[in-house]
Amino acid sequence: MAVLEMKVPSPGESISEVEIASWLVSDGDYVEKDQAIAEVDSDKATLELPAEESGIVTLKAKEGDTVAVGQVVCLIDTSAAKPANTSAKAPVAKAEEKAATPVKAEEKALAPNPMPVAEEKKDKSYADGVPSVAASKIMAENGVPANKVNGTGKDGRITKQDVLSAMSNGFDTATTNGWGGTRNSSSEKMSMLRRKIAERLLAAKNDTAMLTTFNEVDMKPIMDLREKYKKQFADHHEVNLGFMSFFTKAVTEALNIYPAVNAQISDKELIFHDYADIGIAVSSPKGLMVPIVRNAEQMTLAEIEREIKRLAIRARDGKITPDEMTGGTFTITNGGVFGSMLSTPILNPPQSAILGMHNIVERAVVVDGKIEVRPIMYVALSYDHRVIDGKESVGFLVKVKEMLENPERIIFGGKDPYAVLLGL
Repeated sequence: MAVLEMKVPSPGESISEVEIASWLVSDGDYVEKDQAIAEVDSDKATLELPAEESGIVTLKAKEGDTVAVGQVVCLIDTSAAKPANTSAKAPVAKAEEKAATPVKAEEKALAPNPMPVAEEKKDKSYADGVPSVAASKIMAENGVPANKVNGTGKDGRITKQDVLSAMSNGFDTATTNGWGGTRNSSSEKMSMLRRKIAERLLAAKNDTAMLTTFNEVDMKPIMDLREKYKKQFADHHEVNLGFMSFFTKAVTEALNIYPAVNAQISDKELIFHDYADIGIAVSSPKGLMVPIVRNAEQMTLAEIEREIKRLAIRARDGKITPDEMTGGTFTITNGGVFGSMLSTPILNPPQSAILGMHNIVERAVVVDGKIEVRPIMYVALSYDHRVIDGKESVGFLVKVKEMLENPERIIFGGKDPYAVLLGL
């Protein structure tokens, strides 16, 4: 008998342990090589553990166990013959991929932040299966009842992807039970990712001199530009033109002018970056994640939109890697997709600043001495006052506002296009 020991691989630098979020197979199952057999949580992301060889699997860890990187979590008997009755059995991961979100829902997910909602399923019978640990966490966090999810796992078990698919495709909330009034309570272990988020948020408040400055942006110029070119843009670049690419480019140009906003403290030194790796905060079923758009200062609007879409989908599907969320120099978060009018975003250490976007509301404003109704967005810049002075923070936010209200300046690197034309 030839037995392979499956060990926990390193998810990334500085990660020493992970948590078994869920087993996608049962003890004694026959697995195919590269089949996803488990989901593991690190303090940065949820990753799939693929089988290294085909054979009969013997589990050596339970769901919810914390295991060290390099620890044996299962055995695979590679000498075992494939049972005849498994010929039609597809790997769990492959079967679940078919439940992917429709294109419209994907596009909607890249606001970024919200979970997409597509058309309601019709004539769908739901099984009342037993959810896995990972599925239970997502259901509890998002208020998804078990009888609204179709379990596709072994013996009808509800997997994480089943819950994501149900949330993406939508379900009838009219029949969902409300408050039960039982006065019962329940508890569950926080995931490693949620615990790490809690630690980082607390550290950001305690270890930095955080301050927030606000401004407002007249979104009419960008909205007019998008309305005029959105179809042509989508046809040519095969990606939609959203607000996030404009904000990202405006931010990178402002960071070039105010480099301290792009700096970080390291012991007794300030580290300045000659590049802009922009973190885009994305709400995923596992919690808030911040994938990084690297060298955003060199990217076009279309390139930024494509990269944000790619990263947001990977975060939503639980496929984002720690490397894709490490090393940002500045973060943008969009609370407006949830209806937020104004907020003070919390810093993402070791970064020194974060820009908060909010919802767009028609407001009465004075334009050239006359009252007009304009689509206005409030924006907020939270910053570490140890690194960034008030003058720099205000100047940075004003520069972002100027470029958003004059989008042609984004094209000309923050300069007045007429001054460029005249060689001034």
